[in-house]
Amino acid sequence: MFVLLLVLIVVLFGFGFLNPIWWVAAAVLAFGATRYGRGGGSDFAEYQDYRDRQDRWDRRYSRQHRARWNREDRRDRGRRG
Repeated sequence: MFVLLLVLIVVLFGFGFLNPIWWVAAAVLAFGATRYGRGGGSDFAEYQDYRDRQDRWDRRYSRQHRARWNREDRRDRGRRG
């Protein structure tokens, strides 16, 4: 995806020799890519949100089904012996 964006910026820069408005478009695209793209630092925040949701789901699910899992574990241990 990043390579495609880089190619698009280079092509728009090349079109700038025909019409200077393309240089503006290339500059805006490059600015947007550096400001809001991978360099924005939002990946860590998104990962933290994901981990928080995952932890809440794990806690909720384990509380709801702990008794059933314990029964199944006891039943499985009884079959092995």
